Amino acid sequence: MQQIFLVTFPFFALVLCGYFAARFKILQLEAIPGLNGFVLYFALPCMLYRFGASTPIDRLLDPGLFLTYLLTALVMVGVTIALTLRAGTGWKDGSFGALVAAFPNSGFMGMPLLAALIGPAVAGPLLISISTDMVITSSLCVALASRSVGVSDGVRTSLSNAVKRVAVNPLPWAILLGGAASATRFSLPGPLMDTVDMLADSGSPTALFTIGAVLARSRMTTSSAGHAATGRRFDIPAIVVLKLFVHPLLILGIGYLAIALGVGLETAPLLLLALVASLPSASNVPMLAERFRADTGRVAKIVLLSTALSFLTFPLAVVLLSP
Repeated sequence: MQQIFLVTFPFFALVLCGYFAARFKILQLEAIPGLNGFVLYFALPCMLYRFGASTPIDRLLDPGLFLTYLLTALVMVGVTIALTLRAGTGWKDGSFGALVAAFPNSGFMGMPLLAALIGPAVAGPLLISISTDMVITSSLCVALASRSVGVSDGVRTSLSNAVKRVAVNPLPWAILLGGAASATRFSLPGPLMDTVDMLADSGSPTALFTIGAVLARSRMTTSSAGHAATGRRFDIPAIVVLKLFVHPLLILGIGYLAIALGVGLETAPLLLLALVASLPSASNVPMLAERFRADTGRVAKIVLLSTALSFLTFPLAVVLLSP
């Protein structure tokens, strides 16, 4: 356990550095989109491509693992929305609450952290979770959020916009290109691969630093806006518990049930997928919630609290779930 803390501490320390840099305006808030753009369009796609290209194609195209993760995401979204609607939350805020409950920070935090702890074996579960959440889970929650307008055209428009966002997002394309390279055993020329490696290696510290800065910005902007409803959100701790504990346990439950029913699913990748689900909520959801004029403060609090608590809960998950 102590050894795991020694590995995870620098990762969370970088998140904290980014948080304080933005909080105390060492890093200007206007510079955060630039950092985010570098990670999203350069460093993270190169990390994903390298992961995909170095992973056997059968690990990337594991239907049992994909269906387990997808079914878990759908259950998480349904349960979270049901709980928050009963508490008086509207469809829009309930849908974004469901998104932070079902969408782990597998890109910015999961890839560098799990690669350091587990190694290349985690690539398949990571890429399956990232592609599922970006393409399906996010699109579903955005479409459900459109119910708040009460117009059927709103759902169709939201789905259309979700498809457009996926099409211009470099991350799914990086996964596809990496998978194609793995399937065809294609290798980039030496100097070009060296460039990809340099960008990929720069992604870990930059992504973690950016997470902290984004969380600080979300906290500062929502505080200055004085969102009256945010302080009365009693469902915030419940969603954090769903994300950090229920999500990985649900993956294990559905996965072991699938194995018992004879589905071709191996135990080791299933444990790694549950470990991915143990990560805190994705840090990009507050920005998405802000774009749709949802309660950004509520979403930011969930992400911040889950990230802070995961400093303790994630090492424990590593001890329990590492194959």
